[in-house]
Amino acid sequence: MKLLTYLGQDGRTHPAFLAEPEAAEKVLDEALTSGMARDAVFRIHPIADIRLRDVGDLLRHEHRRDLVATALGETTEIMGSDIRPVITYPGKMLCTGLNYADHITEMGHDLPDVPTLFAKFADALTGPFDEVHVPRANADALDFEGELAVVIGNHVPMNSSPDEATAGAAVIGYTVFNDFTMRDLQYRTAQWLQGKNLGSASGFGPWLTTTDECDPSEATLITRVNGEVKQRANIRELVFDPAALVQFISTFIDLHPGDVIATGTSGGVGWARSPREMLIHGDTVTVQITGMGGIANRIRVN
Repeated sequence: MKLLTYLGQDGRTHPAFLAEPEAAEKVLDEALTSGMARDAVFRIHPIADIRLRDVGDLLRHEHRRDLVATALGETTEIMGSDIRPVITYPGKMLCTGLNYADHITEMGHDLPDVPTLFAKFADALTGPFDEVHVPRANADALDFEGELAVVIGNHVPMNSSPDEATAGAAVIGYTVFNDFTMRDLQYRTAQWLQGKNLGSASGFGPWLTTTDECDPSEATLITRVNGEVKQRANIRELVFDPAALVQFISTFIDLHPGDVIATGTSGGVGWARSPREMLIHGDTVTVQITGMGGIANRIRVN
């Protein structure tokens, strides 16, 4: 199943799932290639419970399976521009800073013994096809970081010491993410938070693909800037896979349905290139992962 959050005609966000997933994937691939993802049309099953604002609310609902089953009878069409971040209000979003060996090496670090984590705020997220508006003062060192994001579906109590199978089963699905970064702000201090949380800058979506429909270890991540490939990685190259991240994070905090873990980016980021290739006004960053769709965000400096 592919779950998404969309903006309805009532001006509110609602959860839904794709009515024709294979057709939607084909439409999306063609739209990303042509640069017309905002105008693409998708058929969905809306989940009509006014209390649910997004996919995260759906995952937290004790009767989520019944809500999905009830929604099977109705369909409607939306455009790509209607699709919002797949989880607009994550309870928490933890990002992994260094998790592909090639990226760790290119950034001048040793392979870590434990994951490097930082927080991403909900205010930093934006829709999968939205423009990213960057104030001029923040635009000197903009960088892309295409990533696989993991969404939690089951509660994992702190210090519950889940084995690998239990930790993996806590993940309900995967989606696509761009950990949009202001490198100059990131490295102004030893803490990265200020460089990672530009408002409405990190594309997230377009939908959550449940674990029964994809195997991330077989997936390939590709990031393009203006159609040119900048990153290409096999998800199986992660130093800490999703289960390992769940195991580590649950040593110090509970994980709840709707929480998000971004798994880190691969080699090829603009900051590490020689010469450096920072994003500028008018650039479009596209991130795709096999079987999970893709996102495309154009940068506007103003």
